[in-house]
Amino acid sequence: MLNWALIFFIIAIIAAVFGFGGIAVAAAGVAKILFFLFLILFVISLVAGLTRRV
Repeated sequence: MLNWALIFFIIAIIAAVFGFGGIAVAAAGVAKILFFLFLILFVISLVAGLTRRV
């Protein structure tokens, strides 16, 4: 999932360089959502792994 966030971030940067503002904003928004979703799932799996060991 982090790979997808990075891909959308790169698409946003490339679109911004070429002047496609709407596409850049949309791709950056998707990248931001995917990144935070990745962080939430990472923390949940980390907590689940720590509680399983105890």
